[in-house]
Order: sequence, then structure tokens, then C-alpha cells
Amino acid sequence: MTAGELTGKVPAAFVHTVARLVSDEILDGYRGLDDLAGTISDALDEAGLLGAVGASTLRPTISGARVVGRAVTVRNILQRSQPYSSALQHTSRLAEIEGHNQAQPGDVLVIQGVKGVSNMGGISASIASRQGEIGAVVDGGIRDVTWQRSIGFPIWSREITPVTGKWRAETVEINGTVSICGVTVRAGDLVAADDTGICVVPAELAADILTRCQEIAAGEARRHDDIDSGMSVPDLANRTYVYQFSQEGGA
Repeated sequence: MTAGELTGKVPAAFVHTVARLVSDEILDGYRGLDDLAGTISDALDEAGLLGAVGASTLRPTISGARVVGRAVTVRNILQRSQPYSSALQHTSRLAEIEGHNQAQPGDVLVIQGVKGVSNMGGISASIASRQGEIGAVVDGGIRDVTWQRSIGFPIWSREITPVTGKWRAETVEINGTVSICGVTVRAGDLVAADDTGICVVPAELAADILTRCQEIAAGEARRHDDIDSGMSVPDLANRTYVYQFSQEGGA
């Protein structure tokens, strides 16, 4: 269970503490990658990890946005009650606000949402921004995109819809394990996103994956240098660029 005051919107037993295993130095290392999602995806492949979702599946609302942070997770399910009855009674069970309550500056909100309805709107984005969150990933719908863009809060989502989730979705857990397009995300895992897509790195592997990302990036930089220098296509095709620092004495 988490410490501190809760909103009461989600039962306390289902609001968990984030294990903050990823250091600020590691986050900075990932932020230094030029090809953020692509490089991390390659490193995850080599580690045998499923951790990438393309931007054609979860589309960014702000072109050019890049985020790297620790995950704060929210799990929503479809309400069983009839939505128009809930609307008439003003009974909302959508409570991603507790995720904002648990977030720290630099965190990324990750919502396993309900399809076809908004799991996060303009008010929610404003609260997130005020709390210092740097973006959100939503496997489900969102709305109020114009407002979110106006305050510079990027969201990667499956769909955009005016249909509110207040009467249709229910938040059942905060900082538990969620699934985003088949990718498992735990609270505290590293989340990186850009125009190419979203990558999730398990917190305990973040340092090792970063090292491999930096090696891959160094190899890519050499390839670009050789292209710019006029190296022939056959030579480019037959040269190995993805290497380990220990093999070539560094980059």
C-alpha cells in the first residue's frame, strides 16, 4: 500500500507504492540517445524482451515530443452499469486522478484503458502537467487533444474520441502491472517515447539496456560518418557497425 493521503477514488488496497529503481543518471543516459525508440527497441530485441509499440498503434498527439521517465500505472476496466444511468446520476468511477496523486515530477502516466471512450481528457492533462508529469501513454481513447497540445502535454494513445469514460470506465488499480498493446508495464519501469513509438524497459535491466543502447548508437554514428565520407555501398554493406565497446576500445 502507498503512504500519504489518498483521493479515496480507488480502494487503498489497490493503490501501490512505486519502486523507484531507475536513477536520474540512467534516465539522462536514455535522453541522450538521438534515435530514442529505435535504439531501445534494438537493444530490447537482443535481450529477448518484448517492449516496443509503434507510433502507428499508439499515436503521439504532439509531433516531435520525446519523453523518458518512470512509469506510474493506471488500470481501467469497462463499467458494468449502463452509461446513461451513470450519467444521469453523475456516478463516475474513472479515477486516473489517483495516478496523478501518486506521481512525482518526471514520471510518465501509463494507462491500460478502455477502448472507444476517453480515459484521459483536458482536466486530467492539466493536473498531470501541474504535478510535473512529462507525458502519458494510453492504451485506449483520449479527448480534449487541442487543450493538451496547448499546454504542451504529449500523449500517445490508441484513439481520440469525444465519448467520455466517466460513465463507461472504472479505475480498479494504481501502480499495479498493466498491459499496453501486449507489452507489460510495471510501476517504476522506464518508459521512453518519441515520434517512432514507445519502449518499456524493466527497471532492473535499465542500466544494462542503456549500455547496449549506447554501443548501438556509437555504431550508427560511425555508419553515418562513413556514408558522409563517400564510402562505397559494397563497403558499407559488408562492414559491421554494431559492436561492443570492449571489442574496439570504445567509441
